Amino acid sequence: MPTVTINGQKCEFEPGQMILQVANANGVDIPQYCYHDGLTIVASCRICLGEVWAPNPRNDNKLEPMMGGKLLPTCQTPASDGMVVHTDSPKAVANQKGVMEYLLINHPLDCPVCDQAGECTLQDFSYEYGRGVSRFEETKVKQPKKDLGPHVYLYSDRCILCTRCVRFTQEVSGTNEIMVQGRGNDSQIDVFPGVALDNELSANVIDLCPVGALLDKDFLFTQRVWFLKKTATIDGVTASGDNIWAEHNQGKMYRFRPRENASVNRWWITDEVRYSWKFVHSDTRLTTPMHRQFGVLEETSYIRAVQDAVEGLRKAAEKSGKLTLVVSPMLSCEDAYSLVQAARAIHENVEYAVGPVPVHGEDKVFPKGTSKDDPKAFIAYAEKAPNARGVKRVLEGLGCTVTDFNAAVRNATSLILTGNYPSRWDTDELRNALKDTFVVLIDTLHSPLVDDADIVLPGAVWLEKAGTFENARGMVQAFEAAIPSPGSANSEGQIGNDLLAVAEGKALNTPSGSTVHIVDEGPGQVPNALRTRLPHGNIFNAANTRAAMAALNGPLGVFGDAVSSPQAPEAVESDMQVVAL
Repeated sequence: MPTVTINGQKCEFEPGQMILQVANANGVDIPQYCYHDGLTIVASCRICLGEVWAPNPRNDNKLEPMMGGKLLPTCQTPASDGMVVHTDSPKAVANQKGVMEYLLINHPLDCPVCDQAGECTLQDFSYEYGRGVSRFEETKVKQPKKDLGPHVYLYSDRCILCTRCVRFTQEVSGTNEIMVQGRGNDSQIDVFPGVALDNELSANVIDLCPVGALLDKDFLFTQRVWFLKKTATIDGVTASGDNIWAEHNQGKMYRFRPRENASVNRWWITDEVRYSWKFVHSDTRLTTPMHRQFGVLEETSYIRAVQDAVEGLRKAAEKSGKLTLVVSPMLSCEDAYSLVQAARAIHENVEYAVGPVPVHGEDKVFPKGTSKDDPKAFIAYAEKAPNARGVKRVLEGLGCTVTDFNAAVRNATSLILTGNYPSRWDTDELRNALKDTFVVLIDTLHSPLVDDADIVLPGAVWLEKAGTFENARGMVQAFEAAIPSPGSANSEGQIGNDLLAVAEGKALNTPSGSTVHIVDEGPGQVPNALRTRLPHGNIFNAANTRAAMAALNGPLGVFGDAVSSPQAPEAVESDMQVVAL
């Protein structure tokens, strides 16, 4: 395999790769602003220039400086076998200092109030490659702030004209809203007259901006980035399975950012996915279990709700001779597995169905004109459920016959109904079908379905639990919990484990060490339970559940080695001295 030596480090590369691409792949630091793996190369920022030496076949392959010793843009210069590159030589470093000084001439000292502070490459490279002292004494050119669209603010005087945003709207979204207006010192980024930056991928320009010029309206002035914790997770509202970073602090979500995965979403996410976390902190979140007493739905303890659910489901199932389990496509594969085990323990005859799969519009492929089969395509799926294929795989792998949702609900007398949708999903038809049914509702948001239920158990959204989703391309991907669930909400997997424990007649251990036993049904009430503290059947563990599913082989064999797990973020070592107090 051909090799190139960059700043003393020998690196292998594929023919056709640029020097900068080889350096990035091998962990060699070369400063860069305009370059991005997902965009065309323009070599405009000039900070990646380096001295390049290559073997000269006309001179016995002796190393000679290319282009007469001129500095070359490493982002635009193809690597060749035996090449030697220096971006840390005195000549290259002098260029880096000059470029940084030029970029900072009109840049305001906004770091204390800029949202990009702490993750700004202008800050980083100024510290690493800058002069430290400005020699510019003239008046800085001031540019206006602009509202570009529903999600993006432009602070023009912070812009370094890398043109990443321009190229993105030209090459990826294909919407061409952004341009460079003016010439020379008056050049600035802007949208075309009468046009707003408003497309399905518009907020990706925020991630692309290497400085604090393009900022997220939703995140603006809400949190300093050094307080945020990052958890690798998956899109939980569409079938895309986009890889994302969930950034949170003290149990509260603040933003999603794309996590690179060449097989799924590459470097991008849709605006729909980016802001999909909002419902997690909705005022309508269900946080307390409820049960129906004398026709009135009232709050109760979790243990009482679980006990009442099992007894009520068994009694209601006697009417039709079956229990119906509806598994929502919003649940993880592990959740589905746990609920199936619980349903089988509650009643010997179980009918299974997958909940409604919302579809809005049509699939969209970016860049426009690209085929869905193109490995470079980014697809925004019209299907708004992250795991319809996954829960169906689990049901079929466990030997369950999946029936039509509407038919299953209409014929049910004893029903476990799971939701977890990010918005209202009830219909008049569904509510009418539930009138004479004993319903155990496991959901996350309050809706009219709550009023129709006999038992309500608050569930956890995907950000509050670990699990796996299978996306529209058939890729099974794992994710981890980012934040705790509110109140008495539990993952559907844990609820399934607790239902299973009660159904098998096991006394549930409580934190106090006491046990819980079923007591007789009171007049006009669903079966009752002694009041006690929160129970725990087997503590639900997504990894162990995956292993149990994989051991069954068949369709569930993919939950072994075929699961794509997120890489842990690299540890960042601080140069700050820690003083013991």
